Amino acid sequence: MLITIVVAVFASAGFWSFINRLMQNKGEKSPERQMLLGLAHDRICYLAEKYIERGWITRDEYENLHDYLYLPYKRLGGNGTADRLMEEVDRLPIRQKDGD
Repeated sequence: MLITIVVAVFASAGFWSFINRLMQNKGEKSPERQMLLGLAHDRICYLAEKYIERGWITRDEYENLHDYLYLPYKRLGGNGTADRLMEEVDRLPIRQKDGD
């Protein structure tokens, strides 16, 4: 009877889902993940400050910053300064290209 219970637990989808979650949570504090968040944060802040200082942003620049850096950064758990800067970037006027 004990063997049946042990086999049933290991065969259940819920058990493996639990193990999967444990493994994912363990990876959240990995040095690689921290480095990735740090690099994304640095790049987001650098670009956002550049665009804010300039006073405008192109559609391509916004897409690159928002869709390819900021959104993945948020999904990884990033927050703070990058959020504040992105709010400011969202208020910038969009121009087609330099001088327009």
